[in-house]
Amino acid sequence: MRMIFGLVLVVGLGLAGFAVYMTQNFVNQTQVALNHERELRAKTGPLVQVYVVNKVKKYGDTLTKDDVQLIYWPQNALPTHIFKDPTTLGKDDKVLFPDGAKDPRFVTRQMEKFEPVLAEKVTEPGQTAGLTGQLGPGQGAFAIKVDVASGVSGFVQPGDHVDVYWTGAAGDNNQNMTRLIETGVKVIAVDQKADEATGAASVARTVTVAATREQVARLAQAAATGKLALSLVSGTEVADAGKVEVDGNSLLGIVAQPAAVAPEPAKVCSVKTRKGADVADTPIPCTN
Repeated sequence: MRMIFGLVLVVGLGLAGFAVYMTQNFVNQTQVALNHERELRAKTGPLVQVYVVNKVKKYGDTLTKDDVQLIYWPQNALPTHIFKDPTTLGKDDKVLFPDGAKDPRFVTRQMEKFEPVLAEKVTEPGQTAGLTGQLGPGQGAFAIKVDVASGVSGFVQPGDHVDVYWTGAAGDNNQNMTRLIETGVKVIAVDQKADEATGAASVARTVTVAATREQVARLAQAAATGKLALSLVSGTEVADAGKVEVDGNSLLGIVAQPAAVAPEPAKVCSVKTRKGADVADTPIPCTN
């Protein structure tokens, strides 16, 4: 009997020790996972739920609630003008699907699956996805004829910014010159299709830009009096670049020499004396 009791006691102590070991191991693993989670949160910062598309959406497609879903995104890496969870919106945030809005939004740029929905990629509710949806207040659309050289080899895309250069004859001597006439103009349409796999692009014939009425008038006059060329620039470099003008002399470093001034003829003073029918011209010193 005592042997059975002792055996049970040994087995009980063994099981208790094993349970303590397993519990301690579980606590250690939990602590390690908790520390790892804290380190990860310290690196990523707070997470915010934002809207992404759950399928590929092409230009002109309608955007409905079934096309989007909420995912967590690091708050310190949020893109500008992103649509967030409606319950966490700030005072400057826009609502993707406003209450009471009956008209849908339309996609203005193709979005891939799980790509964030940005305000620049969708229209306002009820606004069309055409050119009018890309124009700001007081702006109009102006088409510029281009070729392989003036159109940056066909790689200008909608949403890019370009500088517009004019080349033609100007001045009193009708000398050819090139001048920067518009800076940072936004491209809203191009009659080309880029090959996403190879990066190649067909050459565009026209590039449509968004411009104010004054800019449209300047571009129309420039197109009628010379040739226009585009220069692709970064979207962050749209500030006024000042006067940029190049002619043949400045291109080759030729400094125009001032025209030679002919010397004034010496002043001659004389007195006319009449003797009968003869008139004598007698030189005298000039007094002034």
